[in-house]
Amino acid sequence: MPIYRIRGIDVDFPFEAYDCQIVYMERVIQSLQESRNALLESPTGTGKTLCLLCATLAWRKSLGPFSSEFQKEKLSQSSDDASLSQRRSSYPTIIYTSRTHSQLKQVIRELKASNYRPKMGILGSREQMCIHDKVRTLQGSAQNNACYYLRKKRSCRHHCLASDFMKSRPELGNEPFDIEDLVNIGKTEGPCPYYMSRDLHKTVDILFSPYNYLIDPARRDSLTGIQWDNAVLIFDEAHNLESICADAASFDLPLGSLSACISEANQCVSISIKRRTIQKSAEKDHDPDNYAILKALLMKLEKRICEVVIDSKELGFTRPGLYIYEFLSELNITFETANMLTSTIESGVQLLEERHMNGHINRMKGTICRLEIIKDILKIIFRDGGKSHAEFYRFHVQESQQNVSDSMKGKSSRILSWWCFNPGIAMKEFERLNVRSVIMTSGTLSPLDSFALEMSLEFPIRLENPHVVSRSQVWVGVVSRGPSGFSFNSSYRNRDSVDYKQELGNAIVNFARIVPDGLLVFFPSYYLMNQCIECWRNMNHASSTDLSTIWERICKNKQPVIEPKESQLFGSAIEDFQAKLHDRSTSGAVFFAVCRGKVSEGLDFADHAGRAVIVTGMPFSMMADPKIRLKRDFLDHRASLQKKGQKSLTGEEWYVQQATRAVNQAIGRVIRHRHDYGAIIFCDERFAQRSHQEKMSLWLQPHVKTYSKYGDVVFTLTGFFRDQVSCEKVEGKLKDELITESVLGKEIDHPNENLILPQRMVHLRILPANRSTLSSITDMGKKSGGGKKSLSVDHKRKVLEDDQCKVVDWTADPIAAERKSSKTKVTAPSSLESYVSSEADPHSEQASGFPPRRYPLSSSSDKQQIGPFSSEGDDRCDSSRRYECRQPGLGMHLVKQKLTEAEYREFVGLMKALKLKTMKIVPVLESIARLFSVPDRLPLLQSFRDYVPPKYKPFYEKHLVD
Repeated sequence: MPIYRIRGIDVDFPFEAYDCQIVYMERVIQSLQESRNALLESPTGTGKTLCLLCATLAWRKSLGPFSSEFQKEKLSQSSDDASLSQRRSSYPTIIYTSRTHSQLKQVIRELKASNYRPKMGILGSREQMCIHDKVRTLQGSAQNNACYYLRKKRSCRHHCLASDFMKSRPELGNEPFDIEDLVNIGKTEGPCPYYMSRDLHKTVDILFSPYNYLIDPARRDSLTGIQWDNAVLIFDEAHNLESICADAASFDLPLGSLSACISEANQCVSISIKRRTIQKSAEKDHDPDNYAILKALLMKLEKRICEVVIDSKELGFTRPGLYIYEFLSELNITFETANMLTSTIESGVQLLEERHMNGHINRMKGTICRLEIIKDILKIIFRDGGKSHAEFYRFHVQESQQNVSDSMKGKSSRILSWWCFNPGIAMKEFERLNVRSVIMTSGTLSPLDSFALEMSLEFPIRLENPHVVSRSQVWVGVVSRGPSGFSFNSSYRNRDSVDYKQELGNAIVNFARIVPDGLLVFFPSYYLMNQCIECWRNMNHASSTDLSTIWERICKNKQPVIEPKESQLFGSAIEDFQAKLHDRSTSGAVFFAVCRGKVSEGLDFADHAGRAVIVTGMPFSMMADPKIRLKRDFLDHRASLQKKGQKSLTGEEWYVQQATRAVNQAIGRVIRHRHDYGAIIFCDERFAQRSHQEKMSLWLQPHVKTYSKYGDVVFTLTGFFRDQVSCEKVEGKLKDELITESVLGKEIDHPNENLILPQRMVHLRILPANRSTLSSITDMGKKSGGGKKSLSVDHKRKVLEDDQCKVVDWTADPIAAERKSSKTKVTAPSSLESYVSSEADPHSEQASGFPPRRYPLSSSSDKQQIGPFSSEGDDRCDSSRRYECRQPGLGMHLVKQKLTEAEYREFVGLMKALKLKTMKIVPVLESIARLFSVPDRLPLLQSFRDYVPPKYKPFYEKHLVD
């Protein structure tokens, strides 16, 4: 594997890294070395997860061996346990978090692809890890409570086996594993996977976890094995973090849930009285009087919420956050009594558990103990024994839709809310714990300033990375008008217009014809998506000759799939899309989805699954939503209190940025790796505004072009896909040829029977992230059991020879060196093929693939060298006359100057191999692009394009760096 020296750290990277990956790893290591926080944005497809893992683990390894290596030392040297434990604990623990377990699964897959083997652990819920036959069928708190009850009674054999199993298997975690691996161990050998993971986290180098294990104070406190002042926290996919932090610190209490809590408190009274009668003794822990007090308090709370005067149903009843203490004190709920109430609730939950668990575990479904809701609410309100956090909250009571039972009882249905509008509260906890570094990263964090303000942390280290794809692989257009000239604008005023819906539908019909394979269409909301689809299904278009509906015309080109609002139906929708995508009776499938929905988050529509994404409007949240309105007011109030010159975020800025981030997340579904391509189509004139474009991801901004005429959109988009499909066919044909000619270094059927195609020529398959750049040396090292490889060409050749592979001798000259210069053609050849077919000396400039000498129209002294293969300074030197403006011998001189001696010999050898037809042109171009893809050689890479035959230019352009 290549090793990169970054800030004094040797980073073992499994592939040849892009420049942007080197920069990304440099910022990660800087953050770790300087113990400072970092905010890093890198587009999807740039391999940020692998870079993050390799850079972090390389830095950690530079401090000392991993825990897995300590265990080997212990076995080999019989070292003292205490000394080894002390040495291990002196090193930082890396905690890598992401939003979901499926995202963590992908991260662990990347860890397996790396050369690092730290001792690792992973945290998960009982729902994912429990293997008890009966408990695993439960959900939520019912499952937690059932587990607690069985452990207390010591009647779960899986839990009893976990501790001894972990002692007998100290090597567990030395190799990367996932939750499924732990579950399989549990099923085959018996120990509880959940408690195996809880035990393992105390001795790991890197711990993988969902966000909530760090954000939730109770779960964080349960991680007793973590030294927080020596921990590195990594938040991947951090664009979700703002809402997750705010939601974790907030609560909503509907009256329906409160009624259920009152009912459970009443059950506790009855059960405790019954137990006292049977046992004829008073239980201190289950005093019915305590449950009666709890029930009375909850009933008073219900009554008090109903008595709140709501003047405006739309605005509700709002007060500052501190008002909640005044509101609860009227019920005698204070800091002093809150702990007593919490203890009573915990004993009541235990009482209900025992009743349900005694032979009735099969009947337990869903969440049983609603009383725990009240316990969680009290912990949020009375956290840390103070009120300072209340300044970031708003107290709100609003009317809600009545359910049948409430309406029959004549009760109004209301919701009491205490909303946190500062997600930085959770992040401030890490400051209090004095963690070493906090690294937040995602493909969609822009604009970084506002994100940092929301997190309430200082991020001195920041990065907005470019993409690894070239301009030719991306088409980005703002479509201001539709086919009939009607403006696209999905704002509240226009979205219900029939003309708007029909214009949008007709545009999508055209895009469905142009875009090959998979097409994604994102709407601002479920409401607008449903309204448009209903219109397209039921109304004919006036100009349609066959009187077919818009929906029918869309279906003629692509089979549709609609994102369901219900989570349980989402999996079947994805399967439906995949099936329709592979149906050869149509030209692909179209997925109608919603920004901020499940399709826009975390799914990979690479290659044919997503060739274009259409965004039909700005996904602004509803202004009438009380939570949105209060958040805006909160930010405006804070901004007004800021001193002049201090950074602040207004409500309007936040509102627009939330919509822009949702758009950035949606368009990130396509262009998922280096060789992918796709189109991004904005069907809303508001995207033409500079203020909106400046909030898009930095890599996207240079590609955006605004079209005032719909015909220009169709023309350029058609040309884009025509060129890409043509290039794909060339690549596909090449791959077929390479597969038949060479399979990982087998002999190829060429005139020269001794020629072996180096494996580096066989890496054109499409792989995730940057894996298409996997070098032959890496694979050969893996096959032979080799370890690390340097990047020098001489070393690569030695490795090839060590692996007993026959290597092309680039320096050999099979043709006689004596060639008369009089045979050299004077006119500029039309393509690379004509250069290599010339009879010139293979060591000369002409035979090496560059144009033969062509004297300029004026004296060469009048020209100034600008690029390696062009000169400027004469107004006659335009692109149509570049051959006449060429200085003699200039190209090869610069090539020789820029390349090392070994690389130059390789370059000349490539041109000779092409001339002798011992290699095909595309592998030659691939190798030349590799030689020239170094920052100080990029002008060579760009200029060499002029000498590539038109047929192969699309292939070569994929290697150009913008």
